[in-house]
Amino acid sequence: MSLIVEVRDLHYVFEDGTEALRGVDFTLRAGATVALLGPNGSGKTTFALHLNGLLRPSRGTVTIDDMEVTDQHLRAIRRKVGLVFQDSDNQLFMPTALEDVAFAPLAAGLTPDEAAAKAIEALRLVGMEQKSGKAPWHLSSGEKKRVAIAGILASDPKLLVLDEPTTFLDPPGQRSLAALLSTLPQAKILITHDMPFARALATEAVFFQSGRIVARGPVDEIVERFEW
Repeated sequence: MSLIVEVRDLHYVFEDGTEALRGVDFTLRAGATVALLGPNGSGKTTFALHLNGLLRPSRGTVTIDDMEVTDQHLRAIRRKVGLVFQDSDNQLFMPTALEDVAFAPLAAGLTPDEAAAKAIEALRLVGMEQKSGKAPWHLSSGEKKRVAIAGILASDPKLLVLDEPTTFLDPPGQRSLAALLSTLPQAKILITHDMPFARALATEAVFFQSGRIVARGPVDEIVERFEW
């Protein structure tokens, strides 16, 4: 299968001089799922924010579906790479779930009817069609997460990047989210400390340490090798 992500020699230095990424190389094939593991502050989220151009490399390259993350390709790349944030309240801002999910298709130039149809289909995929008229702040944490994912799916992405997706979810909600994500065909990157969740979805894991990827392999093998 073709590569959906190719990262070469990625370095990133914050304005205060902190070197957050120190030569990261990473690839991901279309349809695959990988877990990003490692201690807090090891570079996982900083790395993920490069995948749709929210951060830009200090050195190195990030390529998504054969397009380098540059100003020229940024709009197309942001349709291909959907970021699902740890706190869904940071992602939901419209009066209803339907309007939230339709926002990106409208911004991409679809008519209101076309955007609504896209949104309804995305809500159906995540089991939230019946809640389309609800205000996001009236939804449970698990329902908010599903609506946030629907908002990404409405743009027909090729990659989902989920940052600590089981935060705020109880065990049934965690299992339900894992079951949902397992049905979606997109490639997935999971930033997580939740090992049962990683094992349920990911075929392999990478381990970040001090801004570098220091190991890659089966999830259980990586978990056994490293403690954090």
